[in-house]
Amino acid sequence: MKKIERRAVVCAILALLLAAGLGVFLVKYLVNGGSWVSSPFNRHLYDTSGVLAVGTVLDRDGDVLSSAENGKRTYYDSETVRKATLHAVGDLQGSIGTGALNAFADKLTGYNLFNGAFGANRGNELYLTIDARYNYEAYQALNGHAGTVAVYNYKTGEILCMVSAPSYDPLHVPADIETNDRYRGAYLNRFLSSAFTPGSVYKTVTLAAALEELPDLFDRTWTCTGSVQIGEETIVCSGTHGEQHIGDAFANSCNAAFAQIAAELGADTLKRYTEKAGLTDSYSVDGLPTVRGSFDWEDITDGELGWAGVGQDQDLVNPCALMVYMGAIAGGGRAAEPYLIGKTVSALGLPSLPHLTRKTGTLVSGGTAEKLAGMMADNVEKTYGTRRFPNMDLCAKSGTAEVGEGQTPHAWFAGFLRNEDAPYAFVVLVENGGGGSSVAGTVAGRVLDIMVNGY
Repeated sequence: MKKIERRAVVCAILALLLAAGLGVFLVKYLVNGGSWVSSPFNRHLYDTSGVLAVGTVLDRDGDVLSSAENGKRTYYDSETVRKATLHAVGDLQGSIGTGALNAFADKLTGYNLFNGAFGANRGNELYLTIDARYNYEAYQALNGHAGTVAVYNYKTGEILCMVSAPSYDPLHVPADIETNDRYRGAYLNRFLSSAFTPGSVYKTVTLAAALEELPDLFDRTWTCTGSVQIGEETIVCSGTHGEQHIGDAFANSCNAAFAQIAAELGADTLKRYTEKAGLTDSYSVDGLPTVRGSFDWEDITDGELGWAGVGQDQDLVNPCALMVYMGAIAGGGRAAEPYLIGKTVSALGLPSLPHLTRKTGTLVSGGTAEKLAGMMADNVEKTYGTRRFPNMDLCAKSGTAEVGEGQTPHAWFAGFLRNEDAPYAFVVLVENGGGGSSVAGTVAGRVLDIMVNGY
């Protein structure tokens, strides 16, 4: 009898282990099934060189960016468009991790939980939210510089333009891509996967903190003589601005004034507002994680805090997170989370379910967002020039980020439109480009002009 009981216990344990194993497998299947099916080892879906041989990638207007013809993958006819959309579409070797051919292979194959990859040899049509023409104009506007340009609808979350440079033609990969400095970082999507010294675009965060923490902010003035001494640091300004109130200090992008404000606010306050703005968070763009920004607030001196408050010192910001923050200012404190996949259409012509817009948390309070927007609009009128941005109710902040002795600064331009029919937030970074307004602002103006005026 005891032997039977022992055997029963063993059988019960084995049954439990089997059930647990099946449970684990089921969970893994639900989570990873798409990745398993879309693995390059699946010869039903990939050719002998490991290239996805099914599915079509299109832009928002239905222009085919990449398709499979007779089991071989091809791309858009224009070489420049291929380069401009590379980091959204992907390459033949799988080197571009954010490209649809790699990141969204399961959607291109038509995989689902019930049918697996049955019938996947026909593939799906995958519509991205980007517009190939906007990407083309942005890539051309960068004019050979490394950097990124992105624009999204802060009400819906659609990414309309996403360009990263340097880039290359996926149909004719340069033989020296691994050794030529011209292509350094070409595999990297700078918009999603990099963080950079922000320079004065970060002053929007310092200003948000000042608006809420300094009750007499609008009654005070700051005198700029070209530099200011804070602790052991000499904070150098881009000009000699004289006596100025906060509006002029922001329009002048005065380092002297904002460094003093940062030191007065303190590291804990700036840290809190930086985190609230989402600049240390990672967003998920259809499953593609963005890099977190980083700031060093520990054991920071007053002088270092002054530099940090103007976007220098150890500050690093991800372009996507900055763009979303701009969208939140435009949206009264919150913005739509960005996404890249518009829809998929099966071989039978059945579309996927509509995208559900998700909002961020509160990145800035409503009242502060309204004041920031007004002051950013003043920047355009007082400093950047409204003629450069025709038919645009533009709010913006430029940045010229010092990145090392002997190196040309990074040029930034970030902001948003308040046009009812063009609720767009944007970010432009031109690495080692020089002046933020003159260089990055010109790139932004060219792209936004096409989007708003259709020229």
